[in-house]
Amino acid sequence: MMIQPVVHITNLNLKYRNKPVLKDLCWNINRGENWLLCGASGTGKTSLAKAIAGLTHSYGNIAISFNPHSSLPAMVYYVANWHQFKDLEGQSNFYYQQRYNKQSVETTATVKAELENFGKQHTLQFDDIDGILDALGFSGQKNATLIQLSSGEHKKLQLVKALWLKPQLLILDLPYNGLDALSRKNLNTLLEQITKSGTQLILISNENELPACIDHFALIESGKLIEIPAGENNRNELETLNKPVPAFLSDAVAPFSSEQIIKMNDVNVSYGDKQVLKNISWEVKAGEKWVLHGHNGSGKSTLLSLICGDHPQAYANDFHLFGNKRGSGESIWEIKQRIGLISPELHWYFDPSATVWQSIVSGFYDSSGLFSDPGYTKKAQADELISYFGLDEYKDTLVNELPLGKQRLALLGRTIIKNPELLILDEPCQGLDQQQTQHFNSLVDELCKNGTTLIYVGHFESQIPNCIEKRILLENGEVKSVKTITQKTYTN
Repeated sequence: MMIQPVVHITNLNLKYRNKPVLKDLCWNINRGENWLLCGASGTGKTSLAKAIAGLTHSYGNIAISFNPHSSLPAMVYYVANWHQFKDLEGQSNFYYQQRYNKQSVETTATVKAELENFGKQHTLQFDDIDGILDALGFSGQKNATLIQLSSGEHKKLQLVKALWLKPQLLILDLPYNGLDALSRKNLNTLLEQITKSGTQLILISNENELPACIDHFALIESGKLIEIPAGENNRNELETLNKPVPAFLSDAVAPFSSEQIIKMNDVNVSYGDKQVLKNISWEVKAGEKWVLHGHNGSGKSTLLSLICGDHPQAYANDFHLFGNKRGSGESIWEIKQRIGLISPELHWYFDPSATVWQSIVSGFYDSSGLFSDPGYTKKAQADELISYFGLDEYKDTLVNELPLGKQRLALLGRTIIKNPELLILDEPCQGLDQQQTQHFNSLVDELCKNGTTLIYVGHFESQIPNCIEKRILLENGEVKSVKTITQKTYTN
């Protein structure tokens, strides 16, 4: 008697913006199998996952056969790489600086309330969640509101729900993005535990740190699913990109007005009774290249928000930027003109009505979207960056209609277009495949040869550019260590 597969897909076709993505794709997932789906950005991995979960329309046949004898929920549960939370009124139209606004904190639910609602919805036992929270280092965030969470903490919240639910089929889309090294290790342990309980996994990832339960590997190529041998999940089918850096970015940055870019003396930031940054002292000199490390929730995002002029408590501290004490008369726009920033949070809140071209040009004005004519020179430079990142055919496409990797490339173009004095790259390679990551970090290395000062946040050693020379480590809001890097053997 033939065993019926858990997932049986035949002749699946799916288009994205009238462009074929999946073409007569076939796939069987048998009982007990746990799959890794890997490969280049934009090949249709997320589209396939959403089709299996019933979240997007497709043509063809997808048959799901749940185990009627299992005590686990007979459902497909999909955890997106990109989670859009809502406030208490069901709205999600937040703006970038809003998470630092005291009034906004009162309009979004707490983590505890969010989990309570999820538990009641799925009739889960609350005694089962504490071990998951502890393993992912999330127990201390129960009373935080959703808007206060960093991107890594939002990812943890969605993973906590999935691991608590233990559905019969769990699909995780780029689950390691935004997680520190310890959380990634503990997540793999938790995934191994739930598969022993009967949950089956489809894991979308290009990382090498995988749970031991993953025993089947596949990628999508030309719209079809191809099973590949174990150990080849990081293979790259695309040609290596060796494009020359756009000429306007090859020039040295403007002369520094100060040899001291950042100087903090005993900086403190608190939200009510919770102290997020404690006595932070840090000096960054012109031309230095730093990596900022720390576990999720260690205070990295808050520290960067002070530097970028987005946090109101900067004025209450002894903090100098570009040689000037904050609050001494400079406007926030004068500060931002000298900084190029990318972060998961900025991506979250970016103008959904902006095209790729508009998004990149908006970097000249530090705006979310484009509101004025940039002139011939700026237009030409935007076109150069669009070609450099391989986005020509998407020039007039809305950014939020692109695959995640291409969205991130557009915003990376926005970040560097004005060749700023200070680059702040907060997990810039989230959503990029290995080739795109290597391509972008090579560009960062080239820019830093011209005198650019760099602060780089990244949880994966393989995603750190070669130019990094110094490291600052935060732990529970305090500076744990500051040191010069001789070789990249660190984890965080």
